[in-house]
Amino acid sequence: MFTGIVTAIGTIEKTEQHGDLRVQIACPFDPAKIAIGASIACSGVCLTVVKRGALRKAQDGRDGAWFAVDVSAETISRTAKGMWKEGAKVNLEPSLRIGDELGGHIVTGHVDAVGRVHDWQPEGDSMRATIAAPAQLAPFIAAKGSVTVDGVSLTVNSLTDRPDGSVHFGLNIIPHTAEVTTLGELRHGGEVNLEIDVVARYLQRMASLRG
Repeated sequence: MFTGIVTAIGTIEKTEQHGDLRVQIACPFDPAKIAIGASIACSGVCLTVVKRGALRKAQDGRDGAWFAVDVSAETISRTAKGMWKEGAKVNLEPSLRIGDELGGHIVTGHVDAVGRVHDWQPEGDSMRATIAAPAQLAPFIAAKGSVTVDGVSLTVNSLTDRPDGSVHFGLNIIPHTAEVTTLGELRHGGEVNLEIDVVARYLQRMASLRG
């Protein structure tokens, strides 16, 4: 379980195909605090640490760590294109511990669909992003509700239902969020991992059973 509050940006430094794809990610975490078998959300995808080690001279000049995860073909097929390539940046969040602050919203780390950046414009000091989401997610996205984009918990500011059943929803990316996550690098047409609010998921299920 996660909160959608990204704690670091990692860099995919190596990939190897061994049936599943073995991905090695460099990060500024303390290697002593990364446990084998632990869950880390990588741009919204919950993955299990299978190896880890120390990394000297991370990108910011400080010591850091690396960890490896196995990414299945199923996961690759359901996540944003190009996110598993060497050199790609990923948002990182270790799993929630009892007693941790729930600063965002409850996030499972299971991607529901891939969205696409429809528009990306400055608005004051912030950026206004409009994300196009497929029709199957439309019932679960509501103005002032929560949504996870590439592992980042965000509030939906506006939405427009499209004739084909899909939905476009607007987000405000403040400068801090753009700086400490990969969302500052979003571009028109880029793909993003989307996870709907778990509460909305259950409410929709309850409503469907009522008839």
